[in-house]
Parts: sequence; C-alpha cells; structure tokens
Amino acid sequence: MKLLDIGEVAERSGVPPSTLRYYEEIGLIRSEGRRGLRRQFDPDVLLKLSLVGLGKIAGFSLDEIAGMFGKNDQPDIPRERLRAKANELQRQILGLRTLRDALRHVADCPAPTHLECPTFRSLLKTASRGPLVYRPSQSQRVAEIKPSRQRRRS
Repeated sequence: MKLLDIGEVAERSGVPPSTLRYYEEIGLIRSEGRRGLRRQFDPDVLLKLSLVGLGKIAGFSLDEIAGMFGKNDQPDIPRERLRAKANELQRQILGLRTLRDALRHVADCPAPTHLECPTFRSLLKTASRGPLVYRPSQSQRVAEIKPSRQRRRS
C-alpha cells in the first residue's frame, strides 16, 4: 500500500494542508505516520474527504460529520438525519423562492411608487412579523412559469 503525503492529498482532494492538519487534530481523519516532517495518509482518506465535503455542502457541522463514521472509519450515516436535513433544505428552498418572487414583484411592480402597491405594503407588514409568504396572482404565476418552461425545452 502506497501512502500519500499531505501535499499529494491536498492536491488530489482540493483540501488545503492546514485544513487536513485541523481535521487530523479533531479526529476526523488520521495520518498513518510521517516521512520526515510530512504526514502520510492512506489513499482511502480521499474518499473520506469527499464524504466530509459533501456533508459540509449539505450543511452538517464537522461534529455531525464525524459522527457519521462508525468503527473502522466506514460511513455509518443515519438515514433519519439525512431526511431531517433534506426537509430543512426544502424549507430553505421554499423561503428563498418566496423571497425571489417578492423581489421580482417589487422590481416589476406597475404602481407609481412602491408604497402605493398593496402587495408591497403587505410584504412590508409580513416582513416585520416573520418569514415572507408571497402568493402571486394567477396571471403572475402564468407569466413566471412560461419562460422557465421554454428554457427547459430548448
């Protein structure tokens, strides 16, 4: 088994050496030894780093990610936590979609001023109370859906 030195792991994984040292310090990965002053890693560390990267993209903390590895450093990912994270992401997506639609309405509103627009005033009132819930009129929904469908077909 050929070990990879820290520079090679950094190059192949895209993870900086300082981050690799930190991951080792907190127990997320481990080196197999050293050649001189350079840490040496089993090639399997690349797979683990990919899983860590995926977990970070999904919004898991390093502690949560560390808990997703069982004995022998094999992934032991609790499916219920994945479902919960997927549900959380879905809520964020809906919230961002609402915010996007509200911003588009405000940008395209035909009212002489934003304060004269009933939808804008409603958005202001809602924003002061909590998360936005924007429900475009039927004509706005149709207008927004048609361009996106045309883009998908081409």
